[in-house]
Amino acid sequence: MKRYSALALVALSAMLVANAPPVGTATPQTAAANAAVAERLPLADQADFEDASRGMLAQLDRDILNEDGTVAWSIDAFDFLDAEAPETANPSLWRQSQLTAIHGLFEVVPGIYQLRGYDISVMTLIAGKSGWIVVDPLLTPATAKAGLDLADRTLGKRPVVAVIYTHSHGDHFGGVLGVTSRDDLASGKVKIYAPHGFMAETVGESVLAGTAMGRRAQYQFGSKVPTGAKGVIGVGLGPKLSVGPIGLLPPTRELSTEGETLEIDGIAFEFLDTGQTEAPSEFVFYLPQFRALHTAEVVTRNFHNVLTPRGALVRDSLQWSRKIDTMLTRFGERSDVMLASHHWPSWGADEVRQKLRNQRDTYRYTHDQTLRLANWGHTMDEIAEMIGEPDFAASDFGTRGYYGTFEHNSKAVYQRYFGWWNAVPADYDPLPKDEEAKRWIAALGGAEKALAQGQAAFEAGDYRWAATLLQHLVFAEPDNPDARAWLASTYEQLGFQAEGGTWRNLYLSATEDLRSPPDSSALTTATSEVIAAIPTLDLFNSLGTRFNPAKMQGGEAVLQFHFTDTGEAVTVDLRKSVLFPRAGTAEGAAVTLTIARADFNRVLAQQVDLPALVQSGAAKLDGNPLALLTMFSALDQPDPLFEIVEP
Repeated sequence: MKRYSALALVALSAMLVANAPPVGTATPQTAAANAAVAERLPLADQADFEDASRGMLAQLDRDILNEDGTVAWSIDAFDFLDAEAPETANPSLWRQSQLTAIHGLFEVVPGIYQLRGYDISVMTLIAGKSGWIVVDPLLTPATAKAGLDLADRTLGKRPVVAVIYTHSHGDHFGGVLGVTSRDDLASGKVKIYAPHGFMAETVGESVLAGTAMGRRAQYQFGSKVPTGAKGVIGVGLGPKLSVGPIGLLPPTRELSTEGETLEIDGIAFEFLDTGQTEAPSEFVFYLPQFRALHTAEVVTRNFHNVLTPRGALVRDSLQWSRKIDTMLTRFGERSDVMLASHHWPSWGADEVRQKLRNQRDTYRYTHDQTLRLANWGHTMDEIAEMIGEPDFAASDFGTRGYYGTFEHNSKAVYQRYFGWWNAVPADYDPLPKDEEAKRWIAALGGAEKALAQGQAAFEAGDYRWAATLLQHLVFAEPDNPDARAWLASTYEQLGFQAEGGTWRNLYLSATEDLRSPPDSSALTTATSEVIAAIPTLDLFNSLGTRFNPAKMQGGEAVLQFHFTDTGEAVTVDLRKSVLFPRAGTAEGAAVTLTIARADFNRVLAQQVDLPALVQSGAAKLDGNPLALLTMFSALDQPDPLFEIVEP
């Protein structure tokens, strides 16, 4: 950390106050930092580009539109990447983004095809005996449908007979209604396979914590940041998220954690459960007929997140490394190709084994070195500075931190073992951030002096320290235009230097919000289609997370819900401070609502009013309707665009 004398600060203050911070340009320090990356890494290596282009059969040539006419995916959005890396982008991340932007229908081997570059994730099509087996149908229906249509036009039309969800993240199931339908699932024309615990984990990530995760995901994926050389250039894991309604159909079958061998439409699948790695519910599979290993999102062409910036349960990096080793020992000698639900495949048995070893040891290195340093008494923040990277990361780009970084993931390992406290007593019960900020600014001698120090740090290229000083000032004085302007430019330089796609997007999202308050659409997986697929009791558990005791104005009561279309009943014990649901009926309920679950979903999605359903006869109330009103009145409707860069 650089220190500045009082005289230097006074001189810099007089000079800098009159100057506006740079906007949209790299400073000399940022340009130098990015040039140093280009010198250090073998960026000219073309092997990945050859693999990412191999087997291309066809491409889409026009934008993908949602049913309402809005753009789900812009085909030419990443054309700007066909150039040398500019000073406003880390050249290593620029290279990764060039690779993930390569789009089209690709033949992996005869009988296995992939749609890549039309979403953050990759959709795989396997030609079965009678139709397509679709693996991970992207995030939104429009992109999934467009990809399937391209395959049908190129390879011959085939019905979809099965869908496989490899894990419980939205970009691997959200587009399912673009490749099949609820009617086809109900009739048995299509079967859906998922790992053990899929629906429970989908509920946890999509609904229980959906609002906060959605807002944080805007920063992780840069949803408000324009695409371009000064903005979003890719997420590392893929180009970006498609835009559209996210759907969900429940699986026909969740597989055992013991792993299973199934024949699906004439194709043999050897499933290996890999839950508690990249997702709590996940599997990979081997296809002996093709000598092909599909690694889902457990092994991709970057270092993944052990804890995502959007928020999730901390992942087990030790278990992750062990599961990859199991893949290596069980399937490595039998695999001539390895493909995944992100990025491009790898061909050749030796190449597959080497990539598995390096991926395994990336997670093991981070796990073991974090604990080694923790056992020497180093704190979480100190370990992040010390962790470094394994030797093979200098040549294997697939282990670099394009999505999860070594610094970030070491903190996740620390958190998994030791919790949020970093073993510094002053940090155990600190002041709230806005109160702490006001006191720091006062201790620095006021806003003007704090701003001068922040500007001085910026001019010296000490952007991390500048961000700390200026963020305190913005939290203390959110309406201070100079503080906001200099902090925005500070975050912009940090974004321009970042090798991690998520880091770049976080910083540039903060820049956008400081310069223009959040006003974009919120990211959410709690759509009406997702709500419809959630088990009923889990749906009521999600209502409990919206219950606000301060809004509880009526008396305590027991409420009962009967769902005519599913035959289910749920009882809610409504108390002053807690909304507690349980399955089944109860004696002495204050009110009973009889309604179809499908209509209840529409009420929660705010597509219809409950009084209108009662008046039409579609719903029936018995007992005291005020008890029901009391419950609904006590539910928060959280702001999906809550502030992040200011209090």
